[in-house]
Amino acid sequence: MSSFRASVDQMFTHAASLLDLPPGLEEKIRVCNSTYTVRFGVRLRGAIHTFVGYRSVHSEHHEPVKGGIRYAMNVDQDEVEALAALMTYKCALVELPFGGSKGGLRIDPRAWDEDELERITRRFTYELSRRSLISPSQNVPAPDMGTGEREMAWMADAYKRLHPEDIDARACVTGKPIGFGGIAGRIEATGRGVQYALREVFRTPPVLAQAGLDGTLDGKRIVVQGLGNVGFHAAEFLSSEDGARIIAVAERDGAVMNPAGLNIADLHAHMRETGGVRDFPGATFEPDADKALELDCDILIPAALEAVIHEGNAARIRAPMIVEAANGPITAEGDAILRQAGKVIVPDMYANAGGVTVSYFEWVKNLSHINFGRLERRQEEARHHLLVQELERLSDDHSLGWTLSEGFKQKYLRGADELELVRSGLDDTMRAAFQQMVTVVDGDPKVGNLRTAAYIVAIRRIAATYQALGL
Repeated sequence: MSSFRASVDQMFTHAASLLDLPPGLEEKIRVCNSTYTVRFGVRLRGAIHTFVGYRSVHSEHHEPVKGGIRYAMNVDQDEVEALAALMTYKCALVELPFGGSKGGLRIDPRAWDEDELERITRRFTYELSRRSLISPSQNVPAPDMGTGEREMAWMADAYKRLHPEDIDARACVTGKPIGFGGIAGRIEATGRGVQYALREVFRTPPVLAQAGLDGTLDGKRIVVQGLGNVGFHAAEFLSSEDGARIIAVAERDGAVMNPAGLNIADLHAHMRETGGVRDFPGATFEPDADKALELDCDILIPAALEAVIHEGNAARIRAPMIVEAANGPITAEGDAILRQAGKVIVPDMYANAGGVTVSYFEWVKNLSHINFGRLERRQEEARHHLLVQELERLSDDHSLGWTLSEGFKQKYLRGADELELVRSGLDDTMRAAFQQMVTVVDGDPKVGNLRTAAYIVAIRRIAATYQALGL
């Protein structure tokens, strides 16, 4: 089975082979520019503990470079470099002015108390800062597996203490708490992006027809693997807002299933209380979580780990559509088997781009030092008020035979707040990127699938930037 890094390289090479790139440019785009390994000690529990961390910079065709930091025991250089490459292509696909980067710390965050984890995180930030691997203008981390708002706040504060003169210090990371320079909608962003991606798929009949699906998301049977931040929000939004049925959820301790649909909010609460999905009321429990991937359903959403679909199980996947909410959940060999079987794969570099897109909004907010909507919201409400007044005046003329509908005035008069603006920007980004992929598929029969199309869109943009730079 190909490693995650090998899979990314294979998919990139296949897409690049369909393009007429200048000599040497393909290799320049593909290779990782640099990877730093840091080893540092922190005195904890009466002893010095040594930790190993990584920060990989894949491409600096745009700066700053962008990418999350994960805390996990399986973090290694190959994984970080593959994720950094994927970030480069992802940012190019959704037209964000970032290069790609990724970081990780080899640690089990559950093995340490909060105060210990804070000391480790602050020391890691110091090591990154010494090498210019965290900076608003050069390298901007974000949350990833095992990290969240808390860790980003610690990192931002540590960076500010090291650089008190930097007025833009809070822009050194994204994914921070709202009260510490964060932005509304960031926690939900990746899951919300998955929802918007699927909505756009269902607005594109040729793609639906290829998967043998039709209609809307309402009633569609969905299996979700991983109910972490991404999987939870995607499942919750798709079920509560679009009417989809989440018929199974796979987690570490097994899978729960209900053909009528699971209540995702209740399941999430059960997981917080018990640590797993076992014994969730009203559902069938299956101790082998991998079996959930092979259920008969309309859409499969792997939202947790890399390489969960591979040459060993790809032929048993029955879902006609797979949406990669995780990074690299399908290996190169698994991808080939699924495509041969006619499955539609919505690729990770597109499907999970919601997180980095809203991170971009947060970064811009931090640099501008003003909340989105603060300048224009009341002015927008005032303009709407003028229109409503005129409509009310006209509706008083009973000869016209119409009146304003119930609730219209209240809805229309309210100006957009930051969350609505963020969701609007994310929705627009996901729509535009998907249609660019579809245009590439339609324009060249050799492309054949959305993943290759996504790479082609990204590679073309990166190549254009390098050529503009004179490389």
